[in-house]
Amino acid sequence: MTEDRKPSVILLDIEGTTTPISFVYETLFPYARAHLKRLLAEHANDAELRCDLEQLLKENEAEKSSDAPRILQGCLPLQAFEYLVWLMDRDRKSTALKSIQGKIWQTGYASGELRSTIFADVPIAFERWDKEGRRVAIYSSGSMHAQRLLFQYSSVGDLTKWISAYFDTTSGAKTEAASYSRIAEALGVEPQEILFLSDSPAEINAARSAGIDVRFVVRSGNHSTPAAMRDLPCYSFDDL
Repeated sequence: MTEDRKPSVILLDIEGTTTPISFVYETLFPYARAHLKRLLAEHANDAELRCDLEQLLKENEAEKSSDAPRILQGCLPLQAFEYLVWLMDRDRKSTALKSIQGKIWQTGYASGELRSTIFADVPIAFERWDKEGRRVAIYSSGSMHAQRLLFQYSSVGDLTKWISAYFDTTSGAKTEAASYSRIAEALGVEPQEILFLSDSPAEINAARSAGIDVRFVVRSGNHSTPAAMRDLPCYSFDDL
């Protein structure tokens, strides 16, 4: 980020960018898996969950993998459980799965069982960017609801006051340039006014193809930096 091209919006990935990968894979995902069957049993008739299950049914009908469990009409939520676990095993970015996981995590955060881990430089940067008149937005494969929960119930307090917008897979896949164009349009800015930070080369390339400025985030616990990303490193938000 140069002095003559400071962005008006900082768009952030979560996993490996604001939050350690280990928290997602060692805490959030296991918690959702452990409480999935109970959610389906106790809240199957809740309107919001029913919408998720209908979306899941559509995804299942369009599923191309031959080994995927099939959901028959009228067999929700029993067969939904089998398909959801199958999706979890493959870390699929399913819109329905992510929404259901968010509902499970809400219970965990509210009870105090869950508290998200945030890198130390994140809250400091949020406050600095706000004072500089820059907006902070989040783009993650997790549902917008799950994103808000993560920043609300964090180990460093409620950070949601610094965040102006959230985007998830309803804006499109994070590896497609068109998704970033939609986000720019939703934010009411030109793509070049956005700086996107992520630890994913595929996401970085997609955002760059949409005309967005990018930085590849290097954090402890992240995957090694590919050669193609070595000219775009961000080791700390303090450097931005």
